[in-house]
Amino acid sequence: MTRPIPRTMAPPTSYGSAVLLPSSPPAGGRLRLRLSDDLVTGLASHLTDRDRYLCGLLAEHRVLTTNQITTVAFDSPISARHRLAELYRLRVLDRFRPFRTVGTAPHHYVLDALGAMVVAAEWGIEEGELSWRRDRALGLATSRQLQHRVGVNGFFCALLGVARGDPDVELSTWWSERRCRARFGEVVRPDGYGVWRAHGSECAFFLEYDRGTETHERLAGKLDGYAMLGAATPDPFVVLFVFVGAKREAQARRTFAGTPVPVATALESVTAGTGFLPVSSTGPRCSLGELARIVHGERDCR
Repeated sequence: MTRPIPRTMAPPTSYGSAVLLPSSPPAGGRLRLRLSDDLVTGLASHLTDRDRYLCGLLAEHRVLTTNQITTVAFDSPISARHRLAELYRLRVLDRFRPFRTVGTAPHHYVLDALGAMVVAAEWGIEEGELSWRRDRALGLATSRQLQHRVGVNGFFCALLGVARGDPDVELSTWWSERRCRARFGEVVRPDGYGVWRAHGSECAFFLEYDRGTETHERLAGKLDGYAMLGAATPDPFVVLFVFVGAKREAQARRTFAGTPVPVATALESVTAGTGFLPVSSTGPRCSLGELARIVHGERDCR
């Protein structure tokens, strides 16, 4: 029998390869410090609990933008930029800006050498178990998957931001695609897995983040794996499909009609814990907390 789906945060038991980019030019005229034994031994006096938290997020989820980091950990963009610049100077984090034909992309932050050391020490593992290699940075910065990865992380960061402002809600679990792959293999291959707790309700969900690159039939075909998982585990869950456009969402909902798998859809622009519409419902849209009650059969969204 498949093991119960986990509902708490914990360090991964296995890791893929992290990717980092060569250092960008120093900001504000402050040069990056040279990596040395003195820098390593003196780092403890510079790091806060928030810094360690950010390092852990980046070890698991690879890359976060300035705005995403601000949402999950800071009260103001100015404070975030100042602290991130210092962590960059200390070689805890590295950063890059992907190319855009119009305008300038925000900084995208990843672990640097000392950040990897911090995570290994916090998680009680050898640094080599993180599979951290700075020279793989260009592979991430130029990857066609970067936008998708950032979009997925943005969905979860928005939930963390909501939880920061409400003591009665919590994103208690956030798993990356690679950790889901290690746990569920080829049965399901979601972009992420989370557990949202709100006002006494709990909603375990798998995220399928859609950017319009797959056919609707392909999207519907993914539900076969979730049906298999649902039959093998005692824990209820919902599959969340998040779309970048309303037309795409409407077409997908018609394809999903009649599925026995609990499915809800939402638009990327309104998914900070609200705006979810079960496939079995015509409205109104629900919050994640309300979806939990639907999954448990306690109410209907209509």
